[in-house]
Amino acid sequence: MSQSDWNEPKAGEEIKEQSDVLQSQAAAVSRESNKAVSEDPVVQQNKMMQQWLMETLKEQRRARRWKLFFRFVRFAVLIVALVFVWKSSNQVTGDEFASEHVAVVNVLGQIGEEQEANADTLIRGIRAAFNDSGTRALILNINSPGGSPVHSGEVYDELVRLRAKHPDTPVFAVIRDMGASGAYYIAAGADEIYANRASLVGSIGVVSAGFGLGGLIDKLGVERRVFTSGDNKAFMDPFTEMSDQQAAFWQSVLNRTHQQFIQAVKDGRGDRLANDPEIFSGLVWSGEQAVDLGLIDGLASVRQVAEEQVGVNRLMDFTPEPSPWKQISREMGVQLKALFNEPKLY
Repeated sequence: MSQSDWNEPKAGEEIKEQSDVLQSQAAAVSRESNKAVSEDPVVQQNKMMQQWLMETLKEQRRARRWKLFFRFVRFAVLIVALVFVWKSSNQVTGDEFASEHVAVVNVLGQIGEEQEANADTLIRGIRAAFNDSGTRALILNINSPGGSPVHSGEVYDELVRLRAKHPDTPVFAVIRDMGASGAYYIAAGADEIYANRASLVGSIGVVSAGFGLGGLIDKLGVERRVFTSGDNKAFMDPFTEMSDQQAAFWQSVLNRTHQQFIQAVKDGRGDRLANDPEIFSGLVWSGEQAVDLGLIDGLASVRQVAEEQVGVNRLMDFTPEPSPWKQISREMGVQLKALFNEPKLY
């Protein structure tokens, strides 16, 4: 074998040995660099902070998911409960209604079209009470400042009609905190009216309020443009000046409505009313004062009237409840509002 055959392998081995040395030196440098970095307290603190933030975000996400889950569970339970309540309220057995009881219909809050105390709802409950064979008397449980004279008048007329049709079923009105204006209008349709000594009773009057803002827009330099096809079509517009004739006309409308109210009270109370013109002035009195004026027949609670005047201690509520779907939609609105207003965590 020639000399050249021996030299080539030797050169290759030297190159390999040099490469191995370089790699080992690079690895040593890398280890030293990592060691130096790992020993830097600032770097370690940053890494710990990053890990803590990541874990915190994960925990907040988990908590938010569980919160949403339990909220939907509560909502589902509410729906099921309302359905059961609705079914039970519409599947009352005849035995439950057959026993003697005093029917109660609540007149609570403002009286009007969009209120729970509206004519359609109240009349439905009153009719159901009269039509039930176990009803010995009807009590209107009143706690209201009044409201629409139309709705109040419709309920009053229905009470008068049903009292004539069912003369053996007396009707009592019991005023709690307040029975004023339209609420007293309804109470006047009962056979007898009772209240607490501190109740507020009366306010037999009619009111219409508004603003005249024409001078304000003149000072602001604003031009009001109103187009009508009648001379008096916009006489209630707050930015249009009301003439003396228009004011007199509107006052006549209120006076006519007031006279309807007064006549209903006189028809309902009869000779029990005191001969005092202040009764119809719109003033409100305490229960004790109302007794002296003949606006009410005595001081008693719902329970006392049932037991002492009727002789029956069982009360049954005939106030129509809002449909379960209305309650569900109302609760759904609350839950959805809370859901979409949830604060963002990230």
